[in-house]
Amino acid sequence: MAESDLKILGAWQSPLVMRTRIALNIKCVGYQFLEEKVGVKSDLLIKSNPVYKKFPVLIHGDKPICESLVIVQYIDETWTSGPSILPSDAYDRATARFWAVYIDDKWFPALFEIAKAQAEEAEAEAEAVKQLLAGTALFEEAFQKCSKGKAFFGGDSIGFLDIALGCFLAWLRVVELNGLTILDAEKTPGLVGWAENFCADSAVKEVMPETGKLAKFVKGRYAKTGAPPST
Repeated sequence: MAESDLKILGAWQSPLVMRTRIALNIKCVGYQFLEEKVGVKSDLLIKSNPVYKKFPVLIHGDKPICESLVIVQYIDETWTSGPSILPSDAYDRATARFWAVYIDDKWFPALFEIAKAQAEEAEAEAEAVKQLLAGTALFEEAFQKCSKGKAFFGGDSIGFLDIALGCFLAWLRVVELNGLTILDAEKTPGLVGWAENFCADSAVKEVMPETGKLAKFVKGRYAKTGAPPST
C-alpha cells in the first residue's frame, strides 16, 4: 500500500525516528522519508513542529503529528486493517505505555551518557552504568510477564513496547563495542532472545542502523556536541 501524502521527517541515526518507520512497516504503509541533517533544523521541520522543533514528525496529508510514541499510537489507530500495535486489553496497554515512558525518561538517557563518554574516550560514568543495568534487569522481568512465553513483549508479533525499546538496540551494540555487556545471556536470557527476534523481523531489518556506521557517527558527532539523537 502506498501513501503518497505520508511523510516522515527524521534522520537514520535517530532511534525515535526508527519507531515511526517500524510502525508503518508493520502496517505495510508506504511513506516518503525526508532526511533531516542532524544539528540543522529545516524550515519544514520548524513549521511542522513549532513547539519542540525536533524530529520525528509524521506528516499525513497536511497534518503534522509529533513525538515518537504519539506517532506510533496515531499510526495504530489510523491504519486499523494492519496488525495491532497496542495491546487490546486496557491494563496491558497501560503497562506498555508505562514502560515506554520509563525508557525515554530514565533508561535511554543513561545509555546516551555512556555512549557519549565512550565517544569522548573517557570512562563511562558509574552512576549511568548502574542505572542502565538496573533498568535492563527490570525489562527482563517485564518481558517475562508481558510476553507470556512468546517471542515479543507484544506476544507473537512486535507491539508497542517492542518498538519503544527495540529502536535502541543499535545504540546498545555501539556501547557494547567498548566491553560493557548490557544484554547478557545469563542475566537477561529473555531479552537476548527477544533482541534477536526483533532485529530479524522484516519490519525492522531495513531501518536498523549498521553498528559500525552508527559508532562512527556517535564518535564524530555527539562527542563534540553532547546533543541527544532525537533533535
